[in-house]
Amino acid sequence: MDIIDRKLLNTIQTEFPLVDEPYAQIAKELEISENELLERLSDLKQQNVVRQISAIFDTRRLGYKTTLVAFAYDNEKLHDGALFINRHPGVSHNYAREGSYYNLWFTIAVPPDGDLNTTIVWMAEQTGAINYRIMPTIRFFKIGVNFDMVKEKSSAHNYNPDGIGERTPAPDWNQEVPVTDIEKDAIRELQEDLELIPRPFDKMSSSLNMTNADLFELANTLQDKKIMRRFSAVLHHRRSGFRSNAMVVWKVPPEKSEEIGMKMAEHSAVTHCYERPTFPDWEYTHFTMVHATTQDGCEEIAKEISQSTGITDNLLLYSTREYKKTRVKYFVEDYQQFWDNVETEQPVEA
Repeated sequence: MDIIDRKLLNTIQTEFPLVDEPYAQIAKELEISENELLERLSDLKQQNVVRQISAIFDTRRLGYKTTLVAFAYDNEKLHDGALFINRHPGVSHNYAREGSYYNLWFTIAVPPDGDLNTTIVWMAEQTGAINYRIMPTIRFFKIGVNFDMVKEKSSAHNYNPDGIGERTPAPDWNQEVPVTDIEKDAIRELQEDLELIPRPFDKMSSSLNMTNADLFELANTLQDKKIMRRFSAVLHHRRSGFRSNAMVVWKVPPEKSEEIGMKMAEHSAVTHCYERPTFPDWEYTHFTMVHATTQDGCEEIAKEISQSTGITDNLLLYSTREYKKTRVKYFVEDYQQFWDNVETEQPVEA
């Protein structure tokens, strides 16, 4: 990638323009032609550097139930188990990780009428997991994935959907927000990967029987309701040069939970920061995701966080294989189709 590619990736990660001709606008900012920009984006997608350009929504605000799950497998069952779990439409991230007894970590979401616990227990039984832990978010401190491709370091902004630390945090941060039928239709369109054509929103607007201006206004309304976080690109961090990532877990005293969580979130290399429940065999409360170009870089980030917070008891769980990384799709029939087939499923053979 040259410097123009890197600047382009920085731009589309932050705030993709919701205008009739977004690629022309970005091209103008980069002082290149629209055709050149589309060619560059096409190449970056073929190389899987750019995974997708679409809207990002807040799962909880849409009434979907979601959690992080840790499964423990014998080594010979790990791969097949991960592939089976991938088939669920609500599984958005799925990684094999080293560094703890639990060696497969995934996030899963189910619709408002779905049963999260039943789904996870069934998955564990079907795949022969030795043990599992369900780790829902207690508090969000940060969600802000951003890779500075020019400086080649993580540069995550401090987006905190729960409003922790704000003067007047939103009282309904964790509550479902009613959405109208037209909003659901718009979400179905906006969550799809944006086409690489000069006027990519025209087809969306046409299918919704509205103008582009109406669609953009509706998108702004969804953002005001904190249903839609932003419209932007998601990158493949390894293909982008950030070849090492670690989920760093920390033992934080309960009385310091909020104070330490906020300090951890301040670090620009931390893309996610959560507080999660503990268990007899899992005493780590705070989870920070960090990305770097090398493993040494991840370890240096963990040291900086430790020095700033005074928390020394931690584990670095490095991903050894990415089985799945995508965005959750909302208001689609995939979930029902999945469960329609559950009764005919057979346990996975090792």
